Amino acid sequence: MELTFYKYQGAGNDFVIIDDRENLFDKKDHQLVKFLCDRRFGVGADGLMLLRSSKAYDFEMVYFNADGYEGSMCGNGGRCIVAFAYHQKIITEKCQFIAIDGPHEAAMLPIGSIGNDKEWVSLKMIDVSTIEKSSTHCFMDTGSPHYVAMVNNLQDYDVVQEGKSIRYNDRFKNTGTNVNFIQVVSPHELHIRTYERGVEDETLACGTGVTAAVLTAHQNELLENNTANVKALGGNLNVNFDFDGQVYSNIYLQGPAEFVFKGALSL
Repeated sequence: MELTFYKYQGAGNDFVIIDDRENLFDKKDHQLVKFLCDRRFGVGADGLMLLRSSKAYDFEMVYFNADGYEGSMCGNGGRCIVAFAYHQKIITEKCQFIAIDGPHEAAMLPIGSIGNDKEWVSLKMIDVSTIEKSSTHCFMDTGSPHYVAMVNNLQDYDVVQEGKSIRYNDRFKNTGTNVNFIQVVSPHELHIRTYERGVEDETLACGTGVTAAVLTAHQNELLENNTANVKALGGNLNVNFDFDGQVYSNIYLQGPAEFVFKGALSL
């Protein structure tokens, strides 16, 4: 059996994408997914996605973490699979797709449309109404669970060790959480580093984490407007939103989504 795959990345968050509109890929083959994501023995990626057919939407996104198991929503993955669908002419510039956390709207943003020097994708995220806020962190679900802490020395911070200690503490050890450390550098910009569950390591970017980071900054009254540019290790993203005092809605995650290469494996 020959398996054709595509490699995409969004701000350094990289993914294996498989066109599975004929539903041939075995979702329960966790070892195969883990192998494909392995950076030494497989293709190498933070996660794997299947693009499947949907009667009610343009397509269905099925996301797997690098550990081989189906995961929660991935924001950068969502943007990358939209770019893939566009490049394969499955969709036009705008689309609606279904993911594990519900329906999403997305649009391709041509080069230069918002000052971007690359092709960007704008992805509408789920509404957020419940945020746990304390003196040390915010915790929320932006499609995936995120713990967000503000620090002053982000560049030198031990993200892996500190992130792992939170992800595996008594509260989160069973279901896990992603852990983000952020530094707000201006009312319009913040920097972020993320420890991702499922990968169990620091990644170069995390879309749902970037979203949670911007909402955390807003909760702490550190943003001038309902938008912020976010600098991750792998690149720059933008988040804008509406807030009525209780619910964050019309949350859009925007950033690059780039084709890397196409390949085939004999299995």
